[in-house]
Amino acid sequence: MSPALDRRRPFAVGLALGAVLLAASVGAVMTADDAPVESLAISAGVASGSGNGEGAEISPAGIVLPDLEGDLGQNEVESTAPLESAVSERADGGCTIGAKSIRLTSQGEGVECLQKALTDEGFYDGEIDGDFDDATLRSVMAYQEQAGLFVDGVVGRESAIQLAVWPDEESFVVRTPPPPPNTLDSTGFYLSPVATTGDDAPPLPVDSGSGRRVVYDRAGQRAWAVDANEEIVRSWLVSGSKYSNEAPGTHTVYSKSEMSTAWNGKAFLPNMIRYQQTEIGHIGFHGIPRHVADNAPYQTDDELGTRLSGGCQRQNDLDAAFLWAWADIGTTVVVT
Repeated sequence: MSPALDRRRPFAVGLALGAVLLAASVGAVMTADDAPVESLAISAGVASGSGNGEGAEISPAGIVLPDLEGDLGQNEVESTAPLESAVSERADGGCTIGAKSIRLTSQGEGVECLQKALTDEGFYDGEIDGDFDDATLRSVMAYQEQAGLFVDGVVGRESAIQLAVWPDEESFVVRTPPPPPNTLDSTGFYLSPVATTGDDAPPLPVDSGSGRRVVYDRAGQRAWAVDANEEIVRSWLVSGSKYSNEAPGTHTVYSKSEMSTAWNGKAFLPNMIRYQQTEIGHIGFHGIPRHVADNAPYQTDDELGTRLSGGCQRQNDLDAAFLWAWADIGTTVVVT
């Protein structure tokens, strides 16, 4: 069978629809270089992000929510538990915060590292004691404001990257050799340059569920399709969220759209598969975003394995076509 081809701010749902609804009629999805979240429009009776109106997901308030592909950073939900030592170092040997986020009341070497970085940037003049106290909080918020980040006083991925205290992400991304041209997986779909299958696939993450499912590992920026016999049908690299809005745990595919559209009509997102609804929109898998003007992709295959989106997982088009056919509504998605 041949395959078919930060700044997060509160999502204010005002009911001043007027001209906003007209802009919303093309959908409500953002790409990484589009406008901030308060520019997102809402549409009445049209599936947000769906070119054909199918698969609309409506919040309890009756508002159609967008697919998240924009500047929607969130850190407050991220764990403060220490990272394993193997993934808590920088390539140059410098210090890191040692966790996915640190915040008020955090303590330890990661906070000392943060305080040193804030001192170097001229935002902190207190004692470097490893205690994330009120003075450290004020310094973090002042830095976030100056750097144009989401101002919440929580140091997660984006703030830590800006301060050069984030771990070396590439160190836990496994890149497999490109398969020979026209290689098929067991379902008859061509493998992409970043995909593999069967015993050639990297091992599944620990505690990644059981049964027929899709597994998505945020740290490794990799997805797996696993059948009911625990055989890896396919594994491939993705480009997931820059932020902390992909909730770890077990989810279920609840909506699919053959085409999602950027809120301003400038980009298409093919083969959208939604599995997580947040307060401000949907998260799911889709193909590489395409510029409407010339159909040019927003990123290359070489950039897969790097976090680039505002929430969703971008895939090579061959992997997106496979997953569209394999992951029916009701399919389990495990995020680690």
